[in-house]
Amino acid sequence: MIEERGGGVEKMEAHQQLIKILEALNRVSHDLHEPLDSDSSAIKALLELRTASGSSLSSNPLPFSLSQHLSQLADSVQDLHNAKTSRHGLISFLTRRVKSHEVSRLAAEIESEIQALIDREAVSNLTKTLAEMRFSPSFDEDKLFNEMSVLQKTLSRGFDINLQDILLRSGIFANLEWVLCNPVFPKRVREKAAITMKDLVLFNKDVFVGSVLLGGSIKALVSTDSLCYLQVLSSLIKAIKSPFVDEMESCGGISNIVSYLSSNELEIKLMAMECVMEIGYFGRKEAVEAMINGDLIKRLVDLQRSEGDHIYGRCREMKKKNNPFERCVARFAVQVEVGEGLRQREKRDFKVQILNKVRETCVSDAESATTVAEVLWGSSP
Repeated sequence: MIEERGGGVEKMEAHQQLIKILEALNRVSHDLHEPLDSDSSAIKALLELRTASGSSLSSNPLPFSLSQHLSQLADSVQDLHNAKTSRHGLISFLTRRVKSHEVSRLAAEIESEIQALIDREAVSNLTKTLAEMRFSPSFDEDKLFNEMSVLQKTLSRGFDINLQDILLRSGIFANLEWVLCNPVFPKRVREKAAITMKDLVLFNKDVFVGSVLLGGSIKALVSTDSLCYLQVLSSLIKAIKSPFVDEMESCGGISNIVSYLSSNELEIKLMAMECVMEIGYFGRKEAVEAMINGDLIKRLVDLQRSEGDHIYGRCREMKKKNNPFERCVARFAVQVEVGEGLRQREKRDFKVQILNKVRETCVSDAESATTVAEVLWGSSP
């Protein structure tokens, strides 16, 4: 949308100027949806911005349809002003109402067009930056991080068919996956890419789920005990359910998640346990089997026994009062029992396996009896 006109600094300044004016136009247009009069501060601000856009962006003009709508809005505002200053009466009143609604209608169209332009710029900028990085060993880390943040903010507004078309044409998901899987990028950039990919999936699961399942993102996410990666995994398990868990199991990711329960960081343990609970709920036989065979029950027993242990550090006293791993074996058993991924017979078989593992793992008869009773009688997941 921005024309080539010299050096990179000059183009960047023009681009930033355009974005600022578009964002200002968008904010003001939003305020014009309700019927109002010609003296409205929003109308005055919009007309001032129209004048500014015409004088400041002569080398980068706004799209024709948007400029046309702004001109129509100016005419409608003038008509509204004329109707207001004319003599009073029923005809004058009706004219003002009609013109006021016309201003609101045009404002809505302008807002929609401007938002589409801003969205296109956000996706285009990030796509260009990622494309340049494939051919250059150096890159601006802050620029990439900020552009991903802008895209996240755009996606947070919810589904929009025009934005979806822009995203699909851009190939942005594959580029973000390349960043996630490429160790040359700093950790915070790869984590930001993971979060942005997750937001794309939540934006439209029907479109982006296939890209997640067929690409290398799952293996990358389960390969590191990153709190951010575990949070992304938790969100994706909830969104994609059994198919996602199947892919985690096929790439060996289940055993990694279980191993993170032994992390030295409390936050990692807690998020890993959340993933385990969700895998128990959505996982099919192979996934649940992989967890149980991977010493999951032993790790959970150790965790629920660890109340007041030194691993809590400065949070020790708080955790003595409220152990987040309390009854976690029973909670996992409930997730498996009420979950979506298993047949009834498989659920019964796994409950027996969990009970046997508890008896093998507990260090005392009292601990074993208590935990077995919790599993048998159930607990809130």
